[in-house]
Amino acid sequence: MIAMHDEAGQPEPQGAALPYRPGRAALELAVRRLDEAERQRQPAAMCEALAGIGRCYSALSAYPQAMDFMRQALRWSYALGSVDQRVELLCELAELACTAAEYVDVDEEDGERQARAARDLARDMAFEAAKVAAHAADPHWEIKVLLRASDALDRLGDHDDAVTLQTRAMTLMVRHPDVSDAMIDGSPRAFDGRVM
Repeated sequence: MIAMHDEAGQPEPQGAALPYRPGRAALELAVRRLDEAERQRQPAAMCEALAGIGRCYSALSAYPQAMDFMRQALRWSYALGSVDQRVELLCELAELACTAAEYVDVDEEDGERQARAARDLARDMAFEAAKVAAHAADPHWEIKVLLRASDALDRLGDHDDAVTLQTRAMTLMVRHPDVSDAMIDGSPRAFDGRVM
């Protein structure tokens, strides 16, 4: 069983009466799903359950715990052999690590090291997602992944690398003109060669 944590990421005493919060309820459900997945030992169930807990911790702003569970989910995705699942988790982890880096209090003891570690993780995950996406059979999906990775790099201040991935996505769009405008809805990018 997983130890529950409060919104600040601190362990809560066993048996403590918890106030009802939607985030808390979602986390408790995700933990029950993980317990069931552990009994089954099926990679797909383990991967999804761990990612679910990571998302819940992220919603509670408990970023170190969220990143830990997402990394565990990523490890299980390798057992699945599913490139799509792996790349989705790589993108999520890159975005989560960006957020964690933005919210670390650098004035706290060890804060700057935590922020640097989160930025490094975000970069690594973004580059890995872009690398793995190159092996996709679906160019539309590869474009989406490249844009997500580019967004993460842009948030980190790696503008040159972000533009490189954006250019790669634009090249694919030119090669595959059937990419619809609907596919890129929601992307904060303008396809003019610069990151917005």
